[in-house]
Amino acid sequence: MKISRATITLIDLPLVEPFVVAYASYPSMPSVVLALETDDGLVGYGESVPDGHITGETPTGVVEALTTELLPAVMGMDPRDITAIHQRLNAALKGCGAAKAAVDIACWDLAGKAAERPIHALLGGRRPEQPTIARVMSILAPEVLAEQAVQARKEGYRHLKMKLGGADGLDIERVRAVRAAIGLDLGIRVDANQGWADPATARTMIRALEPFDVDWVEQPILADDIDGFRLVRQATGMRLMADEAVVDAQDLAHFVRDRSVDMVNLKLMKSGGITPCRRLATQAELGGLKVQIGSMLETSIASSAGFHLALSHPNIVSTELSGPLRFAKEPGDLKYVIPDVHITEKPGLGVDVDLDVLAELTVSEREVSR
Repeated sequence: MKISRATITLIDLPLVEPFVVAYASYPSMPSVVLALETDDGLVGYGESVPDGHITGETPTGVVEALTTELLPAVMGMDPRDITAIHQRLNAALKGCGAAKAAVDIACWDLAGKAAERPIHALLGGRRPEQPTIARVMSILAPEVLAEQAVQARKEGYRHLKMKLGGADGLDIERVRAVRAAIGLDLGIRVDANQGWADPATARTMIRALEPFDVDWVEQPILADDIDGFRLVRQATGMRLMADEAVVDAQDLAHFVRDRSVDMVNLKLMKSGGITPCRRLATQAELGGLKVQIGSMLETSIASSAGFHLALSHPNIVSTELSGPLRFAKEPGDLKYVIPDVHITEKPGLGVDVDLDVLAELTVSEREVSR
């Protein structure tokens, strides 16, 4: 089985409502869908959702990287030789985690389809329960968030993830309003997405959050201020999570050494797919840090890949891959029954891609062949 052809499709996904975080507001979400074909007729799907604020990549840049460097480097290879695939990808380009993730995910999908097994089986098997997700909430007015929290409770969510770091100074009022609206019925997690910037501000904000029984605080300071997490840690006993600050093994080694966080948020798009994230999850486990698999608002394709990894690794304790729920239309069919996500025993990713919907959302398309 050899990779013989690839189709790279840039799509634009309509959101049910704009997604607002500390550094940007998204009215829609661009994504790059990769279809890898083999010489024996199998097709595997991968996906790249880059974010210039996090991965340093753009959608058009991903298309170019895949077309000119990454896919030519792996053409003719067996997609099941995943270690060799990554060696070729890394030799071709440094970084480019989101672009490499598309290739990695498509290769795992092909490997599963060839073996007629789901990806989680190839990764060593799965835990019996289905993964769950939290209701992710944009930076909005406190009263709007309170209404959304009540609705989330009615829908069956057990946890809320609140995006904070807004420039309007209302972060504490947001959490206060939500906690008042739902009482202690739902857990609340907060994510500043670097929006509090410096350790002094982060310490002040975290102290103000202590009365509201927050599960954990994610990425309170700038991603490149890894040492600053030690200063935040000294000021609070609240659980801390690093996200944008953890891309590769060297980043993670700093946090293991410093004991400055309790958890790390791994994302397939940051680090290059299932394969490197699996290694990072094991590294975190050896270092005593728990892992969440996070979202860049991917479709069912990459979201499913993240869930397969989460189900197969004992140190991954949380998943927040809720992208498909935010889209008005997307090409995949991952099934959510709030708060659970149903990962099946179908081969590969277990996702059927609707080519008509893919065509409807297409902005541009490229092909690469041997």
